[in-house]
Amino acid sequence: MNKTDIKSMTIEELTQAIVELKQPKFRAGQVYSWLHQKNVESFDEMTNLSKELRKTLDDNFELLNCSIEKKLVSEYNDTIKYLFKLNDGEYIESVVMKYKYGYTICISTQVGCKMKCSFCASALDGFFRNLEPSEMLAQVYKAQKDLGIRISHIVLMGMGEPLDNYDNVIRFLDLITNDKGVNIGARHISLSTCGIVPKIYELQKQKLQITLSVSLHAPSDEIRTKIMPVNLKWGVDELLEACRSYTSHTSRRISFEYAMINGVNDTDECANLLALKLKGMLCHINLIPANEVKENDYIRSTNERLMAFSKILESKGITVTVRRSMGGDIDASCGQLRRGYEKGGNGFENSCKN
Repeated sequence: MNKTDIKSMTIEELTQAIVELKQPKFRAGQVYSWLHQKNVESFDEMTNLSKELRKTLDDNFELLNCSIEKKLVSEYNDTIKYLFKLNDGEYIESVVMKYKYGYTICISTQVGCKMKCSFCASALDGFFRNLEPSEMLAQVYKAQKDLGIRISHIVLMGMGEPLDNYDNVIRFLDLITNDKGVNIGARHISLSTCGIVPKIYELQKQKLQITLSVSLHAPSDEIRTKIMPVNLKWGVDELLEACRSYTSHTSRRISFEYAMINGVNDTDECANLLALKLKGMLCHINLIPANEVKENDYIRSTNERLMAFSKILESKGITVTVRRSMGGDIDASCGQLRRGYEKGGNGFENSCKN
C-alpha cells in the first residue's frame, strides 16, 4: 500500500484524514503539533497518542525526514553547511548562517538542477528529482534540532530551481508560515529563481509577502546566454518585463542577484546597461563575489572592480548591496559538497568541527 506523505499535508487535509480513520478531529491538531512544532521523526515519539493510534498512523502515513551525513563549520564565521541524506538515499545541501537578527537557513528545493548555469556546481551532475514539501521542511527542522536554535529566516536558494518545482514550493511556503506550525513570517522568506517567466506571472497571482530574488547575473542576452542557458528561452528583456509586472501586482521589491565574474559581466559597460534596464523598477541589486568552482575557469571580480561597479549603479539611482562571503572554507556554495561527496572526494574533514 502506498503511504501518504503526512508532513506535506495541510492541517485541513490532515483533519479529514484523521476523521476517515474514525478518530476525533482534535487528534489532527495533536499530530500536526508533533510534526511541525516538536519536529518528531517517528510516530512512536507522539507520546500523548495511544499505541494503537500510533500504529494506525504508521500503517497509513510515511514520514519523510533527512539525516545529517556531513556537517561542516566555518572557522571564520558562524556558517554551518549540512549534507543531508534523504529517505531514498539521495543527498541535498543546506547552509545555516548567523546574522545580527538571527539565524537564516538556505535550503534546497530539488536534488540536482536542470538549469545548467555555468558558474554553479548544483547542475554539474544533472537533475534527479523534485523535493517534496516535507523534505524542504525537514532541512529546517533538522538544523534547528541539531543546533538548538530557532530559524527566523529562510532562503530558497540552495540546490535546484524553486519555480521548476512550483506546486511543492508553494505548499512548503503555506506549511512553514502556518501559525500552528513553525510560523515563520512570509516577509522573512526569500525565493530565488533564474528566471522561469511563466511561473513568475503565476507567483504574482499568489500575492505572497515573500521576497522574490532573481538571478540576473548579466544585463544583455549576449552575456547571460553564455552563462545561463535559461536565457535562450526567456531573454533579459522578457524577464525584466515579468519582474516589473510582479512588483506592480505585489508591491514587493525584487532583489536581483548578480554574481561578479572577472572579465565576464563586471565591466563599466555592463554596469551602465544594467542601470539603464532597471531604471524606475522597485528593486535592488545584490552584488555577489562569484564562488569559484574547479570545473570552470571563472574567477571572482576583484574588490576594486566590485566597488567600481557598485558606484556606477548607485550614481544611476540603483540601490546596491554587496554580499559578504560566508563559508568559503566549507564549500558553502550550492552543490559543491554533495558533488564532492558522491564522487568520493575527501578533505571535508579538514573543515569539519563536530
